[in-house]
Amino acid sequence: MSLIDTHAHLFAEEFEHDIAEVISRAKERGVRKVLLPNIDETSIDSLKRTTEHYPGFFYPMIGLHPTSVTRDWKKQLYAIYQEYSNGSYIAAGEIGIDLYWDTTFRKEQIEAFEEQLKWCTEKNVPASIHFRNATEEVIKSIKRVGAKSLRGVFHSFGGNLDELEEIMKLKNFWVGINGVVTFKNSGLSETLKLCPIDKILLETDSPYLAPVPYRGKRNEPSYLPFIVKKLSEVWKETEENIIEVTSSSAKELFNITV
Repeated sequence: MSLIDTHAHLFAEEFEHDIAEVISRAKERGVRKVLLPNIDETSIDSLKRTTEHYPGFFYPMIGLHPTSVTRDWKKQLYAIYQEYSNGSYIAAGEIGIDLYWDTTFRKEQIEAFEEQLKWCTEKNVPASIHFRNATEEVIKSIKRVGAKSLRGVFHSFGGNLDELEEIMKLKNFWVGINGVVTFKNSGLSETLKLCPIDKILLETDSPYLAPVPYRGKRNEPSYLPFIVKKLSEVWKETEENIIEVTSSSAKELFNITV
């Protein structure tokens, strides 16, 4: 197996004391690459340290998470862009709009998101997009910046069929599927029956959203096979085929090799 976890926060403090064991378990379960999205200007150092300790296994992204956006977002982005220009990052992430937790900085979130989308065009890299309660706003921003020149993934998709259809109209975008698909009452498995397999990317969003049977516990990349198993039931496809197709899509989008 050659699984790729396209979204995990293994530089977070939850993994501070056992990161080597987490990586070992992931490799034992067939995980070959893990993509690490940044959070904000304060997480850059831990992101870099983690990536540098495990080259070839971790691939870093750089960006400003929407829930970290403040009124002073331009100063935040300046610090992140300086790092972006000097480092080697495979994507802009985690970027986007979040209207679930707090809408105080809605305008600032949209402006910061669109500025980072422009970076994607400038650097020719994809975007890893957070869009909680903000599918419509995110799609509008993508279209304003230029959908034809952008590509990326709608991270942690858990929406309905209408939202999926709107995302699928964006030809260069995928949806990231994690442990939510295993949750009994999420309804996501029914929605995904109408989604092409080649428009799916696998992710864990570790340490969050652990799949059944680990729901409520710390998530980690070694749990990816539980997501694959559920998707094989949804599509009546072999697990091997799902791994092959999703890994191929991840390599295509993020320009990585396994």
